[in-house]
Amino acid sequence: MTSTNPENTVTFADLGIDAKLVSSLDKLGFETPTPIQQLAIPRLLEGRDIIGQAQTGTGKTAAFGLPFLQKIDVKKKHPQLLVMAPTRELALQVCTAMEDYASHMKGLEILPVYGGQGMAVQLRQLKKGVHVVVGTPGRLIDHLDRKTLRLDGIRGLVLDEADEMLRMGFVEDVEKILEASPEDRQTALFSATMPPRIQQVSERFLHDPLVLKTKSKQTTGDTIEQFVLPVSGGKK
Repeated sequence: MTSTNPENTVTFADLGIDAKLVSSLDKLGFETPTPIQQLAIPRLLEGRDIIGQAQTGTGKTAAFGLPFLQKIDVKKKHPQLLVMAPTRELALQVCTAMEDYASHMKGLEILPVYGGQGMAVQLRQLKKGVHVVVGTPGRLIDHLDRKTLRLDGIRGLVLDEADEMLRMGFVEDVEKILEASPEDRQTALFSATMPPRIQQVSERFLHDPLVLKTKSKQTTGDTIEQFVLPVSGGKK
């Protein structure tokens, strides 16, 4: 089943997002959900697996972050949501955005795990207890091999920019992580394109997913002002 862009203007509250998260969105200046958010949020709140096809800049992080954050039980100090991203930069970006969305969720802990950061920092946080882990496949595999990251309590799992993970050679790691996570988890896969290898992953690991597509011409880019500041090398 495939859905395309919704036509009616709605609010985040209309989509089922609770008051604490809506309050954070108001402070961030989020007023109207983007098309991918309107499509994905209600379906994820219902518990459906989804495949979201949308370009970069369309609001995918909020599309999966808000409904999955809403389902977290902060009293249970173990990973409940796992987000896989292809690069350290994207992992940090997703982590920061989710921290902003969850600013009114007291006690929620979100941890980025990626190569290049000292393992000791990540080990301390994991031992202390976190609710959300956002990481790159390679470092996640490191933790699984060390048995420092347990996935048995994972209720939601997100593959962000799956086609980029394929391009960077991470698909086998992604499959290993999916195999190590509970079979009854809820999964969301986001990808700008759907090459055959990613289609195979979705068919193997997602349960009767809804395919949600947005028109590429409808992005949030029109609302972004761009400018250039020329500076000399010493002043960068």
